[in-house]
Amino acid sequence: MKNKITFLFFLFTVSLFSQENVQRFTLQEAINFALVNNRAVLNAERDVDVAKQQKWETIASGLPQLSGNIDYQNNIKQQFEGIDFDGDGNVDFGAKQSMTVGAVLNQKIFDGSYIVGLQAAKVFLEISRNAKEKTDLQIREAVVNAYGNVLLSEESLAIINSNIAILQKNVDETTKIFENGLEEEESVEQLKITLSGVKSQLNNTQRLNLIAYQMLNITLGLDVKTPLDLTDDLESLTAQNMDLELLEASETVSDNIDYKIAVNDKVSKELLVDLERSKALPTLNAFLNGAYIGNNEAFQFTTRNQTWVGTAAFGATLSIPVFSSGMRSASTQRARINLEKSESNLVETEQQLRLEIAAAKSDYQLAIEEYSNKKENLNLSERIEAKNQIKFFEGVGSSFELRQAQTQLYAAQQEFLQAMLNVINNKAELETVLNRPTN
Repeated sequence: MKNKITFLFFLFTVSLFSQENVQRFTLQEAINFALVNNRAVLNAERDVDVAKQQKWETIASGLPQLSGNIDYQNNIKQQFEGIDFDGDGNVDFGAKQSMTVGAVLNQKIFDGSYIVGLQAAKVFLEISRNAKEKTDLQIREAVVNAYGNVLLSEESLAIINSNIAILQKNVDETTKIFENGLEEEESVEQLKITLSGVKSQLNNTQRLNLIAYQMLNITLGLDVKTPLDLTDDLESLTAQNMDLELLEASETVSDNIDYKIAVNDKVSKELLVDLERSKALPTLNAFLNGAYIGNNEAFQFTTRNQTWVGTAAFGATLSIPVFSSGMRSASTQRARINLEKSESNLVETEQQLRLEIAAAKSDYQLAIEEYSNKKENLNLSERIEAKNQIKFFEGVGSSFELRQAQTQLYAAQQEFLQAMLNVINNKAELETVLNRPTN
């Protein structure tokens, strides 16, 4: 008895632990979670951080640069031996060992490419931020689709299990009637065929249900095997996503993230033209250096007795491009051609986006209309199937007619579920292309 109580306590503890590990989400909670934890979102955020660091890297390249150096030389074989350089009778062999400790300060005074680089760094940061925004929009839409697919599979499983229970009851009742000689064997066989087909559909839907959960986990940024509990249902989400005002939304293409990215591309190509042109401008750099030089016959540079001689210098370098055999001209022309391509791409993007918005509105409106139509068809199919059930068991209807009515009902059920999902998904698609996701 004691062992049994211990085992039951263990099962209860495991059950509580597993419930604590279940992730529960409404659709909006799932979207919010994915926008923080999805791997693509995290990488997009890292790209923005990289762009920020690159911007500072570009800025810093034009600020003062200080470097130090220590040079040590040991003349194992001296270049001159026993030569009287001064003519005073003293033979100068030169110092066998020498060391130089110095520092150099460099500063850009004028460089056209640096100015363009500063502008390009800002554009690159903007490109990264736009890419992050696009990723967020795509992940939001992906979560809506994945969440809806899970709900669709769950609703399908519930409906199919209910249909199987009804069909099994029909088969059992018809079999008894057949055994009493009041029904043909074909009627039993017809119902068994229908039951077999629905059971096969159940097995496939169960597999799809598992895949749907795994896909949602991946989209959320969770482990693929994480247990989930979705607290929204398909019908309530469909009602929430019926927004006819969205069909009248302004078709401002400039709000679309793809248009913003195309503009970024055009601006970056303009900067490349400026960069090539700046290469024809002179550059001016200044420097300041200082050093201490020590010479000795032995390595005594770390002692106080070592004599050091200081030197310092200041200067500037003006570099003036004169002739490049047409290389700079060709580079500039190439950059201009790429700019023209980006301008054409911007116009093309604008036209395509107008078409996408119109198509997305049309698809959303169709989804709303199809929802009403499929809902009515389902009600009709349920009534037809119920009538054929009564007629069959009263002996005035055939098993073939009942099977037809049941098949029609099952198709109407799946079409209605798909219609609800289409409303949700098409609204998410329209919000994405309009760049106005709603909570």
